[in-house]
Amino acid sequence: MPVEFGSGHPLGLIAGPCVIESEEHVHFLANEIRRIAGDFVFKASFDKANRSSAASYRGPGLQEGLRILSGLRREGFEVLTDIHEPAQADLAAEAVDILQIPAFLCRQTDLLLAAGRTGKIVNIKKGQFVSPYDIRHAADKVASTGNNRIILTERGSSFGYNNLVVDMRGLVIMRGHGYPVVFDATHSVQLPGASGNASGGQPEFIAPLSRAAVAAGVDGVFVEVHENPAKALSDGSNALRLDLLAGLLASLRRIHQAASA
Repeated sequence: MPVEFGSGHPLGLIAGPCVIESEEHVHFLANEIRRIAGDFVFKASFDKANRSSAASYRGPGLQEGLRILSGLRREGFEVLTDIHEPAQADLAAEAVDILQIPAFLCRQTDLLLAAGRTGKIVNIKKGQFVSPYDIRHAADKVASTGNNRIILTERGSSFGYNNLVVDMRGLVIMRGHGYPVVFDATHSVQLPGASGNASGGQPEFIAPLSRAAVAAGVDGVFVEVHENPAKALSDGSNALRLDLLAGLLASLRRIHQAASA
């Protein structure tokens, strides 16, 4: 069944690796997450265009990445991927269910309009530099195309250098815009650029922050997972270990049920 985000629906889950590492790895993780979580949205990037270093792994690229993701859809998975240029919107829309606007690009008008015109659900990651009030303008750009299928995702705000902080008030403010709100529990614990040529992270805070966000009333949680984060090709330092997902999800669902009562 399609995953629905919003009031009256179960807590939604968006989960998967940061980047497509291989076709086999994508299928392995998708099936493991479904075994643990049931219905969920699988996410993976075909290109990480904002890596800290030009030498870092970016992914298989547009054509091969979309081929791999469309294969997951044929197996019954709901799939999300991010786009970085307007020209990628229509191509990605043929392969996935949800188009994601990366946080760094959330003010790019042409990108937002191109995503909106596909008619697909558009997940807008709130930039680290954007207030919860101002992300409404990004949603308005998508909605101007006649597409109101919008999700807003919180992923932390810049707090000095190499650090992020989550203001739980912002989750309530964002929900006031009239769209479902998702909490990105793994990018919110990222330490941008803290490892020199890569970002660091504090995964020990994934659970407490996500529990607080669900208690505050979010409609879903976004979690990057990997069976061995130390060997992940991107963002392993802030990823959730796969074997921790079941326990975290069980606690979040209990909190969501209590908060919705």
